[in-house]
Amino acid sequence: MNRTTLSLIAGTAALAAVTGFATLNQPDAATADTAQAAAELPVERTSLLCPSPSTSDLADTSYTSFTPVTKGTDADGTAELVSATAESAAATTGKATDKTTDKTTDKATDKKKATKPVVTPKAPGTPAVGETSGGETPALLGTAEGKFAPGWTVQETTEVSAGSGRGLQGVTCTAPDTEFWFPGVSTVADRTDYVHLTNPDDSAAVADIELYGKDGALQTTVGEGITIPAHSSEPILLSTLTGEKQEDLTVHVNVRSGRVGAAVQALDEKLGGDWLAASTDPAGTQVVPGIPKDATAVRLIAYAPGDADADLKVQLASPSGLITPAGHETLHVKAGMTASVDLGDVTRGEAGSLVLTPTDRSVPVVAAVRVLRGKGDRQESAFITATAPVGTRASAAGNSAKGSTLSLTAPKGTAKVKVTASAGSGGGTAASQTYTVKAGTTQEVELPVPAGLKGTYALTVEPLTDTPVYASRTLTATTEGVPGFTIQTLPDDRGTVAVPEADEDVAVLQQ
Repeated sequence: MNRTTLSLIAGTAALAAVTGFATLNQPDAATADTAQAAAELPVERTSLLCPSPSTSDLADTSYTSFTPVTKGTDADGTAELVSATAESAAATTGKATDKTTDKTTDKATDKKKATKPVVTPKAPGTPAVGETSGGETPALLGTAEGKFAPGWTVQETTEVSAGSGRGLQGVTCTAPDTEFWFPGVSTVADRTDYVHLTNPDDSAAVADIELYGKDGALQTTVGEGITIPAHSSEPILLSTLTGEKQEDLTVHVNVRSGRVGAAVQALDEKLGGDWLAASTDPAGTQVVPGIPKDATAVRLIAYAPGDADADLKVQLASPSGLITPAGHETLHVKAGMTASVDLGDVTRGEAGSLVLTPTDRSVPVVAAVRVLRGKGDRQESAFITATAPVGTRASAAGNSAKGSTLSLTAPKGTAKVKVTASAGSGGGTAASQTYTVKAGTTQEVELPVPAGLKGTYALTVEPLTDTPVYASRTLTATTEGVPGFTIQTLPDDRGTVAVPEADEDVAVLQQ
């Protein structure tokens, strides 16, 4: 038997081992017609990254971890959030030899064992809570496996009583990826915006940060080739990347090597602050759900990343149906440029969602809104980015008996949605309720509250119809007359993955 034959057999055997002896022969027409659809199975591992919450000594931060109960998962599993600085120290320490005993010790392992997780969930279906305070809390790296992995979500909520960015700041910890769009950042004097890049992996990541304003790309000084060391997080102040002062910019984070989690912290000297999550992928139609009914000002920001201009029809999905804001019927977005428009108090006392659709040809865009509540020197700001539909299921953690609101919108048709309030982190019994959302409307639902609730609870949203449903959750907390609030969208939790059917076929080993 020659070397070529041996190599072929070895390669084929290795492939069969990976795929579970999947059939490699080309199927005939009859086989193709009768092939079964791929099975939807629960994911077995999920990674989440939480940015460093604040540099303020007056910051109080809570972390809430939640995994919805998912059928088909294994009985075992773990989930934990640990400090990125501890992980980084463990990774760089490596192995060393103890000369007195002539034995090799793994200092990285010892370091990880000594690190106490910020949150350690005990069981799916029940939230777990951790707290920190002050301005030295590091970014967190999270990993869930087994029964904790499908649909795992972590909410980071920070209350800052005074200073720049005072108010309520919240963010859903993100999965690592290689590209992010953030319409709505700023470099004006009153704003201090940071892009937080967190690397969960064992090797360094390299990313480029690009800024796009009303006239196109901005010249940046150190925006290219930014290195994020293994198991670490880097906050990059946007005003250090460019000397231009513009109110509305779009940030594009492109990861050349590795992967990162990304989020923007936007702090304002007068209008509070919040986290700006990444917009969903560029698309011709975008939905921004859940603008609060008491919003006093709404500013829409959009960016067209391609080579063609976008003309968008602007509509508000109100409780009674789709309406067009007077004087703001359309928005023209030039290719490669950021466009913005003040919509004022567009909701007029009723919760609503913005629906952006092409007036003619479809051109991909990304979009977000900045929302203000309150008046005078007691205003607070938050951001809502365009998001993907709920899909199969989505969850939002960190809800309390008071101060939590869920908005649902169904732009294309009537939808039925099941909402479940989990057991509380300190006790209580889960409760569910089904809602009907009429076509083209936004409904701010009255939430089911767990019986005997103690602590915080999670909301899980599950559409019961095929109509696309978009959702967002608002948390509120008024401090010294300032109406603090933060809003998180609820895209699909990607708790399952399609796994194709595979059959054993020993014929592939016969040559």
